[in-house]
Amino acid sequence: MTDREEAVDVVLVGGGIMSATLAALLSTVEPAWRILVVERRGAPAEESSNAWNNAGTGHAALCELNYTPELPDGTVEISKAVRINEQFELSRELWHYLATHDRLPGGTAFLTTTPHMTFVRGAQNVASLRRRHEALSGHPLFAELEFSDDPQQIAAWAPLLVAGRDPDEPIAATRAASGTDVDFGALTRSLVQDATDRGAHLLLEHEVTRLRRRRDGGWRLKVADRRWNGGRPRTIEARFVFIGAGGGALGLLQKSGIPEIKGYGGFPISGQFLRTTNPDLVARHQAKVYGKADIGAPPMSVPHLDTRVVDGGSALLFGPFAGWSMKFLKHGSWTDLLRSVRPSNLVPMLAVGLRNLDLLRYLIGEVTATPTRRLRTLRAFMPEAHPRDWELVSAGQRVQVIKADREHGGVLEFGTELITAAEGSIAGLLGASPGASTAAAAMVDLLERCFPDRHESWSGQLREMMPSLGGGRWDESFELDTLVEEQVVSDR
Repeated sequence: MTDREEAVDVVLVGGGIMSATLAALLSTVEPAWRILVVERRGAPAEESSNAWNNAGTGHAALCELNYTPELPDGTVEISKAVRINEQFELSRELWHYLATHDRLPGGTAFLTTTPHMTFVRGAQNVASLRRRHEALSGHPLFAELEFSDDPQQIAAWAPLLVAGRDPDEPIAATRAASGTDVDFGALTRSLVQDATDRGAHLLLEHEVTRLRRRRDGGWRLKVADRRWNGGRPRTIEARFVFIGAGGGALGLLQKSGIPEIKGYGGFPISGQFLRTTNPDLVARHQAKVYGKADIGAPPMSVPHLDTRVVDGGSALLFGPFAGWSMKFLKHGSWTDLLRSVRPSNLVPMLAVGLRNLDLLRYLIGEVTATPTRRLRTLRAFMPEAHPRDWELVSAGQRVQVIKADREHGGVLEFGTELITAAEGSIAGLLGASPGASTAAAAMVDLLERCFPDRHESWSGQLREMMPSLGGGRWDESFELDTLVEEQVVSDR
């Protein structure tokens, strides 16, 4: 039985937000290109882009303390926060363009106005948050950021944070009223539908099992049919391949054999959230409230109490409670970690393990956490929380980037990293947060790095879609209210 063979211009591996965003861009600048999306699950956005597998924050650095580190002299470094805020604005401009050009079949319900808050306890943390606010609010992108250490004001912003709290406990919060909640699952499905409406082909329940570079610089991919009644494998010839397969990206990039992936490894971290749909609680909390991570905790484990709007329904999430698994995907294999080990990444992975014993101790503590301990952690945010209102749900799997480092042997990264072959015929995205929120910026970077001969001719169309590209001023005519479907607390 011979393989079925076909040729396309572009293969996008994985049906998540990254591939969907790239499909939107490529189908605009090169409408004649043949684009194939290969997804191993039965529908797009069932792994990291699924709304219940991520925090859905719309990371804009409005509330995340790990994007504004405080230096030993007390200075707050805001450059990373500014960069992430700009990247999220780029995503919003792209969504605005697609929505106003009738290219989001699911409409704009994926985006909901939800204030972003940072909440801290204790005199030292209150002083630190005040310094953060002073540093950020002087920048135009953060000019709206409010600060208060008045419990009455904080209660007006988010009542659940203050009700039942010791009135003598020092607390403080910042608030950005124009923050957002993003249902990345719904957005991804709309983007994939837009791509197929424009001629792209979607293969569900299919998996890329092998990649080989052709002599002409293109790629030959073996694609297995994972359906219960699956047919023969496919052989796909492609001029360009993007691997946006979440935790599966590392293994596929390793299989490609490109030298740029040597020295990279992955450290998997799983997670759980407490969730409530109690309408009384949901109605009293309309905000995403981020706190301060425990010592030794990874940035992705910063505790937060979030309003979530998923498929039109509202809920509150609290967590995450980190865990550990050898899987690189929620629906992956227990052998994923072992199969990722290579001679080139063994030393970096061992070095990271030895230098991050506090992280390992933290994960062991999280894995063994009891329901009573999780409730105690929740009550630090919401003193009157009752266990009957909350259920424990599994979050997605994240694979943090490990990379070779001359000084330390290896380092553990908590961001995202785009890996591209020198000649630009293949690229893949590794890492986690801020991830989905900065998809537009990541994929614009990919276009520039992988298609340098075409990028200049595309620049006009790209700037039409995202007016702030090229270092210009942010489009002041971009009104969030034209894109966001407003959610009124009383309607929830």
